[in-house]
Amino acid sequence: QVRLVESGGGLVQPGGSLRLSCAASGSMRRINAMGWYRQPPGKQRELVATIASGGDTNYADSVKGRFTISRDNAKNTVYLQMNSLKPEDTAVYYCNVRGIIPILNNRPFDDWGQGTQVTVSS
Repeated sequence: QVRLVESGGGLVQPGGSLRLSCAASGSMRRINAMGWYRQPPGKQRELVATIASGGDTNYADSVKGRFTISRDNAKNTVYLQMNSLKPEDTAVYYCNVRGIIPILNNRPFDDWGQGTQVTVSS
């Protein structure tokens, strides 16, 4: 199983910035897509942004122009730079990693981090 270690959450004032990181460890796995999802209080988990192994990105409309997802393939790490934060960005943010296990006939895997709290409040 891939182990995901998230960091960077916290409390920030509206208009502020935070950077989330998620480092994936685990051998014999080929990571394809990496991404971030969030779950606001009382709501369902939703997509924030994803990035493919080749660098193609996808963003939720609510974060376009404010958030930037990036990855370092050598470190198996994905980042989420969040700028111009709004109170409605308050949520638990989850890292997600998907790929295949070549030695197991390319069996797919889909792993989630434990989540990191982001609170935007004055």
